Amino acid sequence: MSAYLALAVSVGVLAVIDTWLFGVPLATFLPGLVWVSFIAWGCFFQSGAGTKGLTTAIVGMAFGALVGVVAIWALMGPLAGLGDLAGPVAVGLGAFVICLASRVPLLSTIPASVYGFAAVAGATFLMAGGETMDPVGAYIPTVVSIVIGAVFGIVSELLANVLTKKA
Repeated sequence: MSAYLALAVSVGVLAVIDTWLFGVPLATFLPGLVWVSFIAWGCFFQSGAGTKGLTTAIVGMAFGALVGVVAIWALMGPLAGLGDLAGPVAVGLGAFVICLASRVPLLSTIPASVYGFAAVAGATFLMAGGETMDPVGAYIPTVVSIVIGAVFGIVSELLANVLTKKA
C-alpha cells in the first residue's frame, strides 16, 4: 500500500475509534472534548510527527492551556473592571506570554501553545453550560484530551508505516 493511502486508512480507522472513545467510555469525564483530541492530533503532524511532534503537541498545548486558564481567571477577576475590554486584554496578555515563552525550546512552536489556549477556553465555555465558568476545572479534561489526541497521532503514524508497502 502506498504511504499516502496507508496514512489515510490509518487516520480514518483511528478517527472512528477516537470519536467512539470520547462519545461512549469517556463521555462523562471528557464531555464533548473530542475536538480537542483532533486538534492535538493535527498538532502532532504539524509539529513534525514522531517523538518531536508528540512532545510538542503535549507540552506546547498543555502550556497554552495553562496560560488560557490564567487568562480566563484574570478575565473573571482582576480584569473584570475593564468591562468589554476584559476579554480582549486577557487574550492579549495570554498571547504575549505565549510568545515570550517561545524562547524555551520545548515551547518554541507557538501554534501548539495557541491551540492549547483556544482548547481550554472552548472547554471552559462548553463545560460551563450557562453556569459559572471554571477554567481550572476544564484544564485537566483538556490536557487529558490533548494527550489522547497526540497519542492517536503517533499511533496513526506507526500504523501507516506498518501498512506501507516496502520496496
